[in-house]
Amino acid sequence: MKFESFGLENVTADLNRLDQLMPEHGLVRAEQWDYERVSYDRKFELKEGTFYLRVLGHAVEGDVGAHKAVIKLLTPLLGKHYYPHGIEYGEGESFPASLVQQCEKILSDIKAELDQFSGI
Repeated sequence: MKFESFGLENVTADLNRLDQLMPEHGLVRAEQWDYERVSYDRKFELKEGTFYLRVLGHAVEGDVGAHKAVIKLLTPLLGKHYYPHGIEYGEGESFPASLVQQCEKILSDIKAELDQFSGI
């Protein structure tokens, strides 16, 4: 599921700011990065299954490994994990309404903080 209505796609932010902001909302980068891309994930374990909110980004300037990069965010995704195959984001997936609402709140809060920080 794509969260296209939150305005996070194409927002640019300093990597260090993102690394500080995202964990405040339960999203961690951990090992999901290379020198040009990052992925911040939040895991939700519900009775309906295991779900991940994922915010992806890529470096438009600098180097992620050196912690000196400007990241352009992509459209956030919500996916369901299927063992052992991985995470499915497809349109055919169903997601609990309460989970979708929780993810929308998280994304709105992140967007508001990024806007405040950038002075928009």
